[in-house]
Amino acid sequence: MTSQKIKRIILLSVITVFTSLLIMNFTFRSGDDPLHFEGEKHLKNIKQLTFGGNNAEAYWSFDDKQLIFQSDWDKINPQGCDQIFIMNADGSKLSDGKEYKLVSTGKGRTTCSYFLKDGRIIYASTHAADEKCPETVMFNEGRYVWPVYKDYDIYIADADGKNVKLLIGGPGYDAEPTVSPDGKYIIFTSTRSGDLELYRYTIETGEILQLTNTLGYDGGAFFSRDSKQIVWRASRPTGEAAKTYKELLSQYLVEPKALNIFVADIDGKNVKQVTNLPGANWAPFFHPDGKRILFASNHHSLEQGGRLFDIFMINVDGTGLEQITHSGTFDAFPMFSFDGTKLVFASNRNAERKPTRATNIFVADWVE
Repeated sequence: MTSQKIKRIILLSVITVFTSLLIMNFTFRSGDDPLHFEGEKHLKNIKQLTFGGNNAEAYWSFDDKQLIFQSDWDKINPQGCDQIFIMNADGSKLSDGKEYKLVSTGKGRTTCSYFLKDGRIIYASTHAADEKCPETVMFNEGRYVWPVYKDYDIYIADADGKNVKLLIGGPGYDAEPTVSPDGKYIIFTSTRSGDLELYRYTIETGEILQLTNTLGYDGGAFFSRDSKQIVWRASRPTGEAAKTYKELLSQYLVEPKALNIFVADIDGKNVKQVTNLPGANWAPFFHPDGKRILFASNHHSLEQGGRLFDIFMINVDGTGLEQITHSGTFDAFPMFSFDGTKLVFASNRNAERKPTRATNIFVADWVE
């Protein structure tokens, strides 16, 4: 999921968010946590870590001390489109006395950053093709679309952002990389086959293995805690929808209106569809027990236009669907800390409970 896609989802959700916040019956008492909403029984001690602009896709370092994320917040990023930053997960200042540190080049558009087990970082960027922000496309012949920038390649750098090197590249889109907890593999999405498919990169050898081979957008993949499975979002268009999908992809665009959650072994075998819900179901992440998955969805708000996204939890077998967030705003991109005690996520919620387009990063204690 690229940052520009996030912005579009948020933009389309503003009217719904504004209305829900105006009519919602807020029952918190003086002294209660204004960032915590009724029904969020799995979350407590919610802490806001960024305070403006669009901040998303925050992911933990392997020691759970830091977060890496993308941001266009003008307070820290005057460049104009998203760059990659790190911050301490507890909100304290970094060793240089700053709260946030730029670790991408400050050029082009970046997205989908992640820590490696040795402390280095990876992220996707367009800076090699053009130092300027790429053109943004939001609609195509009346369709709401996401751009899939063909200039995205995947880069590796030291923890401070220095010594940037191309890791995975070539013609077409290469982005959405994440790392297995055992530190052996990177999974990413690429158009190198002509479709948007998942690939596994072996860090030690550089070997690349194609994991999916079905028409549709396969992306946003993560590993299970034991590094034995993967979870991702995918579209599976057929008939006229398949024709439209191919036409849009030829223009490096996709229409994200039908996505569901899938799991498989890390070699791409034993594929199983977990959700069978309408709308967009995406941003999945395994619960530490490997038996449940958190994901973002708008399936529950389609009758109101589908502009409200919440985080849900579901068993790997597709049973036990449970809503986790209830802010009445945009909530997505959940990731558990490696010790399993905390959850980081992105949200439009704020302590004032006022409508806003700002998407910020939050950390909460996870309650079973």
